[in-house]
Amino acid sequence: MILRFTLPFRTAWGQRLVVCGSLPSLGQWNLDQALSLHYQSDFGIWTQEISLPDDQLGTVEYKYVLLDERDGGKHWEWGGNRTIGYDASLFTRIVLEDFWRAPALAENELHTAAFTQALMRRPARHTALATKPAHLSGSVVRFQLSAPRVDSDHQLCVLGSDPALGGWDAKKAIFLSDADYPTWCADVALEQPERAVQYKYGIWDPRMQQILQLEAGEDRHIPASQDQRTLRVKSDDQFRYATGNWRGAGVALPVFALRSRQGLGVGEFPDLKLLVDWAVTTGLKLVQILPINDTVATHTWVDSYPYAAISVFALHPQYLNLDAIAELQDEAARQELAQVREELNARDFVDYEPVMNAKWRFIKQLYQQEKKALLANPDFQLFRDEQKSWLMPYAAFCGLRDRFGTADFLQWPEEYRTPAVAAELTREDNPEFDEFGLHFFTQYHLDKQLLGAVEYARQRGVVVKGDLPIGIYRHSVDAWTQPELYHMHQQAGAPPDDFSVTGQNWRFPTYNWERMAEDGYQWWQQRMGHLARYFDALRIDHILGFFRIWEIPGHSVEGLLGHFSPALPLHRHEIEQRIGWFDYGRLCDPYIRWHLLQEIFHGQAQSVFDEFMEDAGHGVIRLKDHVRTQRQVEAVINEKIQHDPANTEHYTWLRTGLYKLINEVLFVPDDQQADFFHPRITLHLSRSFQELDEATRPRLRELYVDFFYRRHEDFWRRQGLVKLPAVRWATDMLICGEDLGMVPKSVPGVMKALGILGLNIQRMPSDSTVEFGHPNAAPYLSVVSPGSHDMSTVRGWWEEDREQTQKFFETILGHWGEQAPQYCEPWVAREVTVQHLHSPAMWAIFPLQDLVAMDNRLRREDPLAEQINVPANPTHFWKYRFHIPLEDLREEAGFNNEVQQLVNQSGRNKVY
Repeated sequence: MILRFTLPFRTAWGQRLVVCGSLPSLGQWNLDQALSLHYQSDFGIWTQEISLPDDQLGTVEYKYVLLDERDGGKHWEWGGNRTIGYDASLFTRIVLEDFWRAPALAENELHTAAFTQALMRRPARHTALATKPAHLSGSVVRFQLSAPRVDSDHQLCVLGSDPALGGWDAKKAIFLSDADYPTWCADVALEQPERAVQYKYGIWDPRMQQILQLEAGEDRHIPASQDQRTLRVKSDDQFRYATGNWRGAGVALPVFALRSRQGLGVGEFPDLKLLVDWAVTTGLKLVQILPINDTVATHTWVDSYPYAAISVFALHPQYLNLDAIAELQDEAARQELAQVREELNARDFVDYEPVMNAKWRFIKQLYQQEKKALLANPDFQLFRDEQKSWLMPYAAFCGLRDRFGTADFLQWPEEYRTPAVAAELTREDNPEFDEFGLHFFTQYHLDKQLLGAVEYARQRGVVVKGDLPIGIYRHSVDAWTQPELYHMHQQAGAPPDDFSVTGQNWRFPTYNWERMAEDGYQWWQQRMGHLARYFDALRIDHILGFFRIWEIPGHSVEGLLGHFSPALPLHRHEIEQRIGWFDYGRLCDPYIRWHLLQEIFHGQAQSVFDEFMEDAGHGVIRLKDHVRTQRQVEAVINEKIQHDPANTEHYTWLRTGLYKLINEVLFVPDDQQADFFHPRITLHLSRSFQELDEATRPRLRELYVDFFYRRHEDFWRRQGLVKLPAVRWATDMLICGEDLGMVPKSVPGVMKALGILGLNIQRMPSDSTVEFGHPNAAPYLSVVSPGSHDMSTVRGWWEEDREQTQKFFETILGHWGEQAPQYCEPWVAREVTVQHLHSPAMWAIFPLQDLVAMDNRLRREDPLAEQINVPANPTHFWKYRFHIPLEDLREEAGFNNEVQQLVNQSGRNKVY
């Protein structure tokens, strides 16, 4: 039996194609032994054939690979392995007519779980093959098309010139099976194989008994053939939609912000079903949330920060709905729960500590009540066995955290600092098991409730989009169990931007990428695989961190003294060559002079100098040894506040001034190489720079621009291409990257090559030459949104800067010469929404606050109360709660109809 590979492909000089696969003749997935294809210039195809054993059944898996001898590149085609089954008793020859599956095509993202599991989810029934190969003879053609974009109520069909294809009669079209969706397939024995055949695919509506859409473009064709007992497999390229790209719209709201009558002062996983119901009513296809991992480290409001998870796998107990577990058997407890629910649900915000105290109180009662049934439950046992790699250390960590009153495992007794104790502590026959079994119980029910909500969404054609934080919390299970994967002495953050002029210090350890690479980034792949358990789409927070992270030394509180890592720091000789001199004291020590002290501390300059500084001679002032770093200053000031709380405001002002002085440097020493330095970010804004001589300033500015915008471009591109693929291809989720801020030029190209959608927000345009971005300029593989959780809402932003608002009103909304309204009135919010909906981007996703801004009756009176996070405040209390119960929002027919009309008019509620 002969198996022939054919692939049309135009190569450049030095390139060739091979096929690599499961058979020995295909190299058994060893690329060095792959089958080389030969180029037939007359037909423009690459081809080769192999022999298969006669009189046998079998399956071959394979993929095409483009080898580029010019640079040693080995480029595998996009997608999963191709598969062909064969039966030598039916055919003597199989001809594979394939197409190269190119990466970076927009259509590729339609094969992600967002589309195949939710948006285009197929019903349980499958269309049977139109005809079975065993009943066919002669020249058989297998029509095979990968087409995920087919509505669940429709089918794919093929019709053409041969009588077996209906002779172009739509009523006689051949239906393709969706048994291997998103691949559709039908085997047809041509009646006139000696004639060339023209054909096209179409989308068939079984209810209307007609073709809704015949694909655009020229007819596909099959050359005439005299071959007998031959199976020709036409693995065709994409369905050619005449209606353009698929586009959808979604809503964004953190789970904790969901308000329902069944909650306990905070949003819970079952509340997602209510948001999904509302999304279906309004034509929205996606629900986006913030991270939902457990952040309980201190049992205080500080734990409200959703990006500081104590486990990248465990879910947060605040999202657990108690009623969905079981009814409390104790009558007094039931009454207490009802009373607490009424009290907490009446509050305008998530009162984190009372909410969590109540949750834990009732969770512990339910655990004792349900413990026996839980441990005997086969579903729980399966969950525990499948998730034990993270669940056991997590349960042990939580129990020890509460036993010793801290999540900082370095403060635990010596015998508990090693994660090896987890196995013993979590044994059911351990007398202290309940300390840890409580967390098994909580995680089991959280998992069950979240899976239920996600499946509910999928069945209704709605995608649930999760959020992957870029960092890990330093007092976490992950740091406890695998500290070698992180640089615990460093801190991750972000350089300064419009929202935080001193940068952001998240205080997370940075990643040890070299160590992670040793096992092929297993930790990342496990993390992504776990997220795929719940989500069909994912937002990667600060995706720039895969190219380079802003790494801040442990002695800094703010972010200005950080540097990008990895990076190519400057040697002191290079600095000297570029600016003409090098003086460590002038360039690297804080630039402190008497006139600066007077400007910062005014009349208190002398007393501040006396307490914290000393004269270094020649007009130079230096900080005393005990306050040389921001962490030292933080400790000193905190002690003062503790002893004299009445003067907290003064001490806070003093601390800010001292931080500012410590930031007055021009270069930051590299922490790994002596005599190597990084220019301090935004050094041109420092007084140290402004008071340099006129010859040095332009030279230093040129060095700065070269360092941050040219020197690293190819270096950072290669970093992204090494790290991101292991994360991107670990699952079939639709991946979106938050790529805002100081973005290297190479980032968009790498994201496009990997099929990762970018983010476009009007107030943070990627084009540095414009003040505002326009949704119409967004590429298809992107998300447009009027804002994010780290920004004020559209209404809040409208009132921040009158001059900026007026420019936006004229240049973006098109009201030239008109006076912008003082407040963001509903009609203005509507124009912003419409503008985003009509963008060419695949997704337009709106914070729910920005959507209800279109209705004067529904929106909150104070727009400032709608902001979720303030990035400039490192101790921000994450307490935002949507003000309308979702049960009521679902019944707002007038508003819901308006949203649905806007979505429909934009074409974002159509499959084709």
